[in-house]
Amino acid sequence: MTPVHHSVRLPVALDKALRALAERKGVSVYAMLQRSVKVGIAMQVNPPARDTDNHEIITELASIATRIVDVERMLDRALFTSCAAYCYARNASQGTRKTDEIITAEITAAYDRQRRLSREAKS
Repeated sequence: MTPVHHSVRLPVALDKALRALAERKGVSVYAMLQRSVKVGIAMQVNPPARDTDNHEIITELASIATRIVDVERMLDRALFTSCAAYCYARNASQGTRKTDEIITAEITAAYDRQRRLSREAKS
């Protein structure tokens, strides 16, 4: 192989990067420039295949995020229903004749208390 001479002008920033890379690899600046040109041409001739795995992962994560929102809504509704069942059962067992408005206020208070305790447990 007969080498061919080329003069290359680099911006200062690229020159600094080239020199730093050459020093890190323990080779001369000229050897590093040759490597960089070879790798650059090879990447342009045979570009890497588009990474579809990342796209599929992002799509799945979006799908999971949507499902998590649905699960959170369902759990929130289950918590409210549990609080309502507890308050109505307690009212029935105590034999008190509270109005629905009073029981609703107790349900809301119990629900809010459980939500607050859940947030405090995360902290």
